[in-house]
Amino acid sequence: MCGIVGYIGTRDAYPVILKGLKRLEYRGYDSAGVALINGGLKVYKKKGRVADLEEILIGKAVSGHIGIGHTRWATHGEPSDRNAHPHVSNSGSFAMIHNGIIENYAQIKNELLKKGCTFKSDTDTEVLLNFIEDIKRNNEGTLEEALRYALKRITGAYCILLIDKDDPHTIIAARKGSPLVIGIGRHEHFLASDASPIVEYTKEVVYVNDYEIAIVRADELILKNLGNEKQTPFITKLDMELAAIEKGGYDHFMLKEIFEQPQTIYDCLRGRLDADKGTITMSGIQQYAEQIMHAPRIIMIACGTSWHAGLVAEYIFEELCRIPVEVEYASEFRYRHPVINKGDVIIAISQSGETADTLVAIETAKEQGAIILGVLNVVGSSIARVSHAGAYTHAGPEIGVASTKAFTAQLAVLTMIALKIAHQKKAIDEERYHVLCKELMAVPDKVAIVLEQNDNIKKLAEKYKDAYDFLYLGRGYNFPVALEGALKLKEISYIHAEGYPAAEMKHGPIALVDETLPVVFVATKDAYHQKIVSNMQEIKARKGKVISIITEGDEVSPALSDDVVIVPPADEIVAPMLSVIPLQLLAYYIGIAKGYDVDKPRNLAKSVTVE
Repeated sequence: MCGIVGYIGTRDAYPVILKGLKRLEYRGYDSAGVALINGGLKVYKKKGRVADLEEILIGKAVSGHIGIGHTRWATHGEPSDRNAHPHVSNSGSFAMIHNGIIENYAQIKNELLKKGCTFKSDTDTEVLLNFIEDIKRNNEGTLEEALRYALKRITGAYCILLIDKDDPHTIIAARKGSPLVIGIGRHEHFLASDASPIVEYTKEVVYVNDYEIAIVRADELILKNLGNEKQTPFITKLDMELAAIEKGGYDHFMLKEIFEQPQTIYDCLRGRLDADKGTITMSGIQQYAEQIMHAPRIIMIACGTSWHAGLVAEYIFEELCRIPVEVEYASEFRYRHPVINKGDVIIAISQSGETADTLVAIETAKEQGAIILGVLNVVGSSIARVSHAGAYTHAGPEIGVASTKAFTAQLAVLTMIALKIAHQKKAIDEERYHVLCKELMAVPDKVAIVLEQNDNIKKLAEKYKDAYDFLYLGRGYNFPVALEGALKLKEISYIHAEGYPAAEMKHGPIALVDETLPVVFVATKDAYHQKIVSNMQEIKARKGKVISIITEGDEVSPALSDDVVIVPPADEIVAPMLSVIPLQLLAYYIGIAKGYDVDKPRNLAKSVTVE
């Protein structure tokens, strides 16, 4: 949650910070603000989008070569001008931005109130800032020393950028549990929540680790731990192009990312899967192949869309590898004292690699002797660094808040892992293995064929945009796809939607069916097809509106459907990567038809880095 940007160097800071905030707005858009130093400390902030902040700053004094900026997803305190970041300390000397949650802020606030400290906001951030100032004043030390002492006292997650009006040559930063990347330029440094604001200026970056403090000047970067010991910065080359974080002619990032999927799935497979030779090369997985093959169980941990990818993978791993699989919400797993045994394999699935609940869950499991594998998109992310090994999805930056290409990329990688382990374990025969390799390699071209239905799906969106509720149904591999379709619709159009196994419809949800309810069947040809046709008949008998995602050549389902979307034939193991595409487009176009900002749906942010 929340996007942070900082700059120090020879350029004017404000244009760099403003552009960076626009690129990070997918992380939060309740309010935005900047703090600049130029003969004094100037702070400007505004409830609403970054564009609202930009508008009020027209004609204002925004020069200076050092500054910090923030776009907020509200946690403590409602979205408002006064709760927007940056916050200024009681004395007016310091300004700070913060991503995360300070869990013991109330106790610290009470201590400061007794000392006469006043507060202008409802945020935990302002409490931390005034706590730092109080420590500095009482101990007559440096700001860096005060920050270090404060961080030892607080509990929670944070990424902090701090500036001092009396020191216009330094930004002090710190992180724990919330990401921070520092870009290294020529006589300049860039700081941000992720690399998207930095890639335009430099490809050399340092990912700051937990419990590290960075002292950043135009020509100097010093990293220290909380024990005041210097750390050696590890410089990484960014594998990201500027075009990847721009819309490229599309109206929205979400639509661009949906249409990128033939390429992003191919990029996942490229260099790994050779369908002709029947080889899968994944060095991170091969390193732990024996442990995976003999694991008593695999536990997949994820949140949101990534959890749905885990549900599909549960079916795939159990069928192909014959290993018991459990799929857990990270937010529940971390708190319920789960039984973890040495040798258990944990697969953490996350687009950002920074999801707070997933990160804490795998840290706990790792301490108990589990093997941690990450399936992630962002190189150098926190989960990647905690994991023993894993595989990147190579889907490129996903800017749209509602995840699309990350889902199919995760499925592609998870399917490859399952195939590799199943083949090495000899859990499937050679013929089946080679067929599935070819089926997987054919997915990108088949997704491109599904995307040709764009105009048809756009018409369906117009037809159903005024519905109050939707029901999504599927069986087997298509059940998690139904869940994902319902989630997309909720996220983008704010229409209430539920996903269910089709057979469970009779255990309650069928009571909702009337002539106004659209029911979306994910009904591609598989072992359950005759059963789901029966479910369609039950909905039609109750006058429900049936929208079916069906396989080309299906002559039964169209007669039972009000509307159909056709996808190419595919093995049921890879079919979810095809059948989800129409559901993504349907959600997108319904959101557009209702006039919503589909890239920035209300109350949501891209990376959930706080609980």
